[in-house]
Amino acid sequence: MAGKTIKVRSRNNGEFDCYVAKPAGNNKVPAIVLASAVHGVNADICGIADEFAAAGYIAAAPDLFWRTIPGPLPREDERAGQRSQPRMPVLKSGETDMADTLLAVRQLKQHNGRAVAMGFCFGGPYAILGPKRLGYDAGIGCHSTQMKDFLQEFDGLSKPVCLIWGDKDTAAPPDVLAAYVEKAKTLASLEVHIFPGILHGYMMPENAKAYSPDTRRFSMDKALALLNALR
Repeated sequence: MAGKTIKVRSRNNGEFDCYVAKPAGNNKVPAIVLASAVHGVNADICGIADEFAAAGYIAAAPDLFWRTIPGPLPREDERAGQRSQPRMPVLKSGETDMADTLLAVRQLKQHNGRAVAMGFCFGGPYAILGPKRLGYDAGIGCHSTQMKDFLQEFDGLSKPVCLIWGDKDTAAPPDVLAAYVEKAKTLASLEVHIFPGILHGYMMPENAKAYSPDTRRFSMDKALALLNALR
């Protein structure tokens, strides 16, 4: 089920592309908003959105890099890393985009008003920031990066968050993984899964070296469970 690219108006002026895939039928359903890695809204991200739509949910994937180098970039394009720097200001700008995307999704007749934020790699922190302060009802992060800076965001957060990594993820240091495992022991709302032998980027078929169909399926099932709870 293929989606289409729409324009979303930014509250800070300008507009950005957003890939939207909708399910068949007219039932009111939750949505999932995908925060991409530095490669942008590429075929892998669109494929994930289409899969959620086929499962009966609205999926949207905003271009979080429209202010600098818009559009998807090939995996080997060195500009991909450049457009995420400086990292924290770019993530902060993306908060606005994730909130504006949610506003746009809420205008869809099929939307029931509830949504999950799903982040990959660079976009991983939005799995926490989305439910913490951007209006999302839950979050899920897959091979997320820069996560050491967001442990404190769980203070006062009771909405469900699921985080998934591989223990061979070079972008997620062992001390960071250990910190989240410990955090999950004290928070009923936080679920952490770490898979042995799995590399960074396991969700993306284009990343042939790291791609793990089984871990991807587990992650999709976890996201679908969060969505199902919001029906």
